[in-house]
Amino acid sequence: MKAKYSQFIKQEAKRLGFLACGIAKAEFLEAEAPRLENWLQKGFQGEMKYMENHFDKRLDPRLLVDDAKSVISLSYNYYPEKQQTNDSYKIAKYAYGEDYHFVIKEKLRELLASIQQEIGEVSGRCFVDSAPILERAWAEKAGLGWNGKHSLLIQKQQGSFFFLAELIVDLELEYDQPTNTNHCGSCTKCIDACPTEAILPNNTIDGSKCISYFTIELKDNIPTDFKNKMDDWMFGCDICQDVCPWNRFSTPHQEPLFHPKEEILQFTKRDWEEITEETFQKVFQKSAVKRTKFSGLQRNIQFLKD
Repeated sequence: MKAKYSQFIKQEAKRLGFLACGIAKAEFLEAEAPRLENWLQKGFQGEMKYMENHFDKRLDPRLLVDDAKSVISLSYNYYPEKQQTNDSYKIAKYAYGEDYHFVIKEKLRELLASIQQEIGEVSGRCFVDSAPILERAWAEKAGLGWNGKHSLLIQKQQGSFFFLAELIVDLELEYDQPTNTNHCGSCTKCIDACPTEAILPNNTIDGSKCISYFTIELKDNIPTDFKNKMDDWMFGCDICQDVCPWNRFSTPHQEPLFHPKEEILQFTKRDWEEITEETFQKVFQKSAVKRTKFSGLQRNIQFLKD
């Protein structure tokens, strides 16, 4: 039955538009514990104090879901067909369309409902970058890909432009083999291309130096040391993914809700510099960019412009 249930879940995930689906046993992430502790001790979380909370929950899904047996990991493509004009301040591609948290969570809820309808009483919780869970570790454990040197998950046939999500359930399933092979080899393109030197050896990111951190997470002023090192990114950053050879396999997504508003693609630097709060609210009405607020986006643009 385990194999039959697992097959059904993967078929449903495909029907709902997920790129890939893998399943791992819900257990303590022993190998990740010292890595996470070391990362925090070195202060790589910067001002992201929430990363210091719920240390045990990050490592053990059974503390997130009662009687958890399985972690279902899923990926969802967001690579856009069209990209911003060249003369523009840049937005990370994942934020072109509607906020992925809501779009994907809805699909996860639908998947859980299908599981309950087909199998019976199954309890679980849906996670989309919204709880203390090490999603890349679980995706790797479920065989979805490997962690690249930029610390993002890479799939051979799809590259890395996809979201990760999890469904943790109290149902025993057939488990996939973890990805044990890293296909980055001696390539260091992402490390070499990072203008703020945030990508360190051993698949580690110094989050406190990352452009995404400066433009989204940091509430204070961006340190002046990073002047002229931001490469015109005003929300997030895709440099390490854009240079990754595996992303030559990226194909445009088929999700209508991720299609960008025309302004995002067409606005020039001057348009962004002159943007009003009213236009900001209209363009980013349901976007992840709202997280930085109008004042945050203005701060970022000012920093790039000065």
